[in-house]
Amino acid sequence: MSGSLDGVRVIDLTQALSGPFCTSLLADHGADVVKVESPHGDFLRNAGPFPSGDEHQAYGGVFGSANRNKRGIVLDLKTTAAREVLLRLVDEADVLVENFSAGVMDRLGLGYRTLADRNPRLVYTSIRGFGDTVGGASPYRDWPAFDIVAQAMGGLMSITGPDADTPVRAGSGIGDTVPGLFAAFGTMAALREAERTGRGQYVDVAMVDSVLAVSEVVVNTYAATGTSPRPIGNQLHGFAPFDTVRAKDGTVTLGAPHRAQWTKLCAVMERPELVTDERFSTDHARWVNRQAVYEIVNDWTEQRTVAELVDLLGGEVPLAPVMDAEAIFADPHFAARDMLPTVEHPGTGEPIAVTGVPVKLSATPGRVARRAPLLGEHTEEVLHEAGFDDHAIESLCAAGAVRRGESA
Repeated sequence: MSGSLDGVRVIDLTQALSGPFCTSLLADHGADVVKVESPHGDFLRNAGPFPSGDEHQAYGGVFGSANRNKRGIVLDLKTTAAREVLLRLVDEADVLVENFSAGVMDRLGLGYRTLADRNPRLVYTSIRGFGDTVGGASPYRDWPAFDIVAQAMGGLMSITGPDADTPVRAGSGIGDTVPGLFAAFGTMAALREAERTGRGQYVDVAMVDSVLAVSEVVVNTYAATGTSPRPIGNQLHGFAPFDTVRAKDGTVTLGAPHRAQWTKLCAVMERPELVTDERFSTDHARWVNRQAVYEIVNDWTEQRTVAELVDLLGGEVPLAPVMDAEAIFADPHFAARDMLPTVEHPGTGEPIAVTGVPVKLSATPGRVARRAPLLGEHTEEVLHEAGFDDHAIESLCAAGAVRRGESA
């Protein structure tokens, strides 16, 4: 693969979603990401969904998407020999990413200081629920965390849902993927510094911090008013109309909170008098009188189908149908933007879609070119590149330090 990160070698010790999502972003743009798994493999392999007909079930859909474009090896880091292999790999690496519990890498003798002494230009990125000590030692540093924990303690669940008594987790794993995004950004910033100075550094990412960073309503409202914002469904505080509205055959999202958008909406509704009505004549007035705003808008929208509303308002004011997976796969936008590329699934030999590359670079656009690896699929290939001959690899396998993987 080639891309803007061509020539960057990443050692990926991550599992689950946050870390693999981070390293997949680097791999999409050409980094050579070597995923290191234990003999049991990343537990996310066992989570579905699995395509029909996949009797082998080497990995499910989430694993496949988060680990595309990577090579995979097996090292049992509980053995001294495997740790020595990893140190050899680190010697030639630019980045190492891990999301173990705090202290695990140090107990293995593979902590940041050990690796940085061997390879001073190494960028070492960790993702933990509450971070490590570099960015500030949290009293919760040793607590385990999942996506739902990050969404809860990062404030997002306090503003998501129909009301204050019904906190709701966002439907996708953004408590994992948002930290993964920040980790990829931090890794790139540290790589840039390493290019300038020859010195790497530790990139410390906390899942909870990352969720708080994108929960702007939580921080900004409390900082300005001293009150904690509460869930208000699909609305946004201070903006109206900005919500889901009823159609004859479903629901659409509609945002026309500013005067120019409100004026266009009133024109399409053939209600121009609403523009100068003192209840709705300013952005703030429409928020204060939002109940009346929504009554008027819903009275109009519920007389029309979703398709009719899209035809009338699409391109005029921000409006969209609530699209499920079937609609997304059929929509021309996602095809035009190559957001549903396919790779061969090893269990069926058939193509299967994964999410595409959302960042579009003009000269080096990145791409999804390789499916996720089978467990240990590239062990021999990577070890040969690191200077291990066949005899050495055979000895490592016999000692249980490494494991040859399956081929497709």
